[in-house]
Amino acid sequence: MIVTPLDSAELDSKEQYVFYHKLIDFCLKELIVAVQQKQLLDKTEVLLFKQYSDLLLYSIEAMRVKYMYDDEDNMKVDLTDSSFPNYLEFRYLFNDLELREEFLSRLTNIEDLKEEFLDTLMRKKQLVSKRKLFQASSIVYYSSAKKEYIFNRFVQGKILGVSDSKVAEHLVSWSFYDVTHNRPFICYMYFNYDGRNVQDYKSEIYNVLKNTSDREMALDTMAYAIDKRLPKVLPKLVKRIDLGPIHNVFAKDENDITHAILTGISKKTIPLESYAISFKIDEIESKSEFKEGSFFNKQTFQKWDTIFRQRYVFAPHRIIQLLHNKTPEVMNKLAEAPIQISELIMKK
Repeated sequence: MIVTPLDSAELDSKEQYVFYHKLIDFCLKELIVAVQQKQLLDKTEVLLFKQYSDLLLYSIEAMRVKYMYDDEDNMKVDLTDSSFPNYLEFRYLFNDLELREEFLSRLTNIEDLKEEFLDTLMRKKQLVSKRKLFQASSIVYYSSAKKEYIFNRFVQGKILGVSDSKVAEHLVSWSFYDVTHNRPFICYMYFNYDGRNVQDYKSEIYNVLKNTSDREMALDTMAYAIDKRLPKVLPKLVKRIDLGPIHNVFAKDENDITHAILTGISKKTIPLESYAISFKIDEIESKSEFKEGSFFNKQTFQKWDTIFRQRYVFAPHRIIQLLHNKTPEVMNKLAEAPIQISELIMKK
């Protein structure tokens, strides 16, 4: 049974870990393919989107290994408009791997553990204890997981030249895991640079992005903050992807889509593994420029257009039919009809 204190549930059995991780892994991989096929982002943006999603998948797989046989700690999943792991789980991963060598030195030698497993299974004809299985999973976790691949609270992407873009000359991306919503966001900024080599200014750009744009906020507020603090950067387009929530049996929010799916599951009209994914793209573009300041210290600022919002839903065919019947007002507000992706089939 899933315990649900406040806004999080604890996965407290092997079956729940298997189910949850297969569901999230499947959803994200389906989403990556569908976004590319439907060309919701351009080629460079899709490539970056996949890279950030891969970090997310890597981190969630590391959590699966970490907690699979742990009797003392349980992984927490956010229930309110997310279904992703609680943001603290990512911090725990990062902190663990900071002390990787220290933990490895405390663990049982791999060869000794192998011999003990073989002796228990082959000679004694007994099952390996959960404590020993946890030791083995801990060795795998600390030996294979790499800190640099963990989805941190803020992930900085490189500055790229985009000579084929009609918007601007440079593109920088970043991603963050919002602690309020407990879900990931991916951002892109197209900009021009008032100087010779933009790479000479990258530390200033990275520092401002980390300090001003590491949480969900009004997009025009974010764009204005970046523009004001980077006098040599002329932002032309800022785009933000809100990845989620993933509507499924683990969710307990008031979202209409979640409610429709949970009702369908409770009435057994759809299977337990049913899901849908909300996907939002907000973008704001500069429509003109103006200068402000003294004669010797003028700075060019952008006049921003209104925020352009696009809302999408990805779901298997059966769920799309359900949502058309149960939430037509939500479906009518989407940028396009719900996008069909594959159904998850769990072996019984």
